[in-house]
Amino acid sequence: MASPNLTEIVTTTLRNRTGKLADNVTRNNAILSRLKAKGKVKTASGGRTLVQELEYAENGTFMWYSGYEPLNISPSDVITAAEFDWKQAAVAVSISGLEELQNASDERVIDLLESRIGNAEKTMTNQISNGLYATGTGTGGKEIGGLRLLVADDPTTGTVGGINRITYTFWRNYVFDATTDGTAAATSANIQSYMNRVYLAIARGRDHPDLIMADNTYYRLYLESLQTIQRVTNTDLASAGFDNLKYMGADVVYDGGYQAGSASNGCPANHMYFLNTDFLFYRPHSARNMVPIGGERVPANQDAIIKLIGWAGNMTLSNAFLQGLLKD
Repeated sequence: MASPNLTEIVTTTLRNRTGKLADNVTRNNAILSRLKAKGKVKTASGGRTLVQELEYAENGTFMWYSGYEPLNISPSDVITAAEFDWKQAAVAVSISGLEELQNASDERVIDLLESRIGNAEKTMTNQISNGLYATGTGTGGKEIGGLRLLVADDPTTGTVGGINRITYTFWRNYVFDATTDGTAAATSANIQSYMNRVYLAIARGRDHPDLIMADNTYYRLYLESLQTIQRVTNTDLASAGFDNLKYMGADVVYDGGYQAGSASNGCPANHMYFLNTDFLFYRPHSARNMVPIGGERVPANQDAIIKLIGWAGNMTLSNAFLQGLLKD
């Protein structure tokens, strides 16, 4: 079997590397980067579900009055809560007894481990980022409930956070279909008009979209519509490595990589999400946010050591009708 010394090396090397993994995930994704900047990355320490309080109505006791006219002091039920299930993910780092022998010195073993840990980190980072667009139904319902659930193509059906969107209209996001709601499929000539309609439909006073995520096609159409005028970008996002433009004060960010047939691999084709990130949250567990989990797993019938990096949490939403989607 692999030596106790190797077990210690594996544990120590992982501990030293995974401390930065959670931060790398937020920097790798424009949505998480924005949520972190606005304090919307909120860890949770436990509970049966992730509970997200939300306001679903105005206080009904407001009234204009004169003199001694009685005021309305009836209780006003304006706050409820959505409950989101915990989702879990893990990636394994392993080394065999033969590899230990082939890399006899501690330094060479650490070099091998660091390469494999680096690959595991990239895998975890990419999969969590892709999951931000997931429907929550993949892998038997074990994946994150991302934008394709929270800001759905059809918000008149389904249940999100335990709230039925068929019954409760306040829990529906806005959708504009370029072909059926507009005059034709999106082009560089009409995309700004379509974007205006989505933006105005979900703007409420100081509440308005601050981040717009677009796939390859819609980002290109918007970019081409700006060819004859000066383009403005967010320098903070640009320095972080995200291609972006501006629209009505909101950042328009390209997040391509979608592949046909994939349940969650970047922004879906012909989609542009208008997000008010004041009401979106990334909720990792405080004790399982990209960290080594469990002890060393030494299989009884194998000469190897396996260590897991684990994550638990979900995306949550506290206001749906201020989120919008432009699609074809």
